[in-house]
Amino acid sequence: MRVVTTTALMLVLAALPASAEDAPKPATVTQANAAAPPSAADLLFDQPQMKNTAPGSTLTYDYLRRSGISGGPFGAPLQDTLTLKVEPGKSPDARDISVTMFSGLNRVPAGPFEDMVGNPVVSLFLENHLRGLAKVLEANPRYLKLAIRKGLREKAVVTPTKVTVGGKEVDGWQVVTKPFAGDALAQRMRGMDDMTYTFVTAPSVPGEIVSIEASSKSKDGGELLEEKLNYDQKAG
Repeated sequence: MRVVTTTALMLVLAALPASAEDAPKPATVTQANAAAPPSAADLLFDQPQMKNTAPGSTLTYDYLRRSGISGGPFGAPLQDTLTLKVEPGKSPDARDISVTMFSGLNRVPAGPFEDMVGNPVVSLFLENHLRGLAKVLEANPRYLKLAIRKGLREKAVVTPTKVTVGGKEVDGWQVVTKPFAGDALAQRMRGMDDMTYTFVTAPSVPGEIVSIEASSKSKDGGELLEEKLNYDQKAG
């Protein structure tokens, strides 16, 4: 891995609707054709994503974070898991969800969530990501949050995909946005204004969230940040 040089909060996306290379890659995504894609906000925040997740089941996501920035401001590379234990909610589509976010000294307090119809793993990933990014950039976390919100609403590209799960191809959607590109304060991002967020969803996958990724590279190709979350179908 090339080393490059470049010089507190809980994110709540209240303004949005409701609410590794080294890591296992349980799902493979390829392009497919479809018309009239839904909005990013609809896919990530409005859908009743938990309706196809059976009460009593556990969703497991493999997590990876690493960075090539000298001095290690993001900390040591981290590979861990995030699990959601799912129980019945008050309505047929809702679930009560308890969270185990990472293990041992890496443990992050999260949840529980009551009567959730959406998958909280999206907000959990973004909360954790923004917490680290704001610290490294010495930035106002609210500013970063609003930029991502705007990016998902106004700059997101939504395309149909095929997701390979359990040896079968199922229909899915890919959402890609670069919220800091062209930002008035992009020069303060310390080279990370190209940060790209990629979300993959599939209605037939429990919890619907297949993967989430935030990545940024320097102009010479060095890895500034790679952060990923992948649904682990084998653990489910």
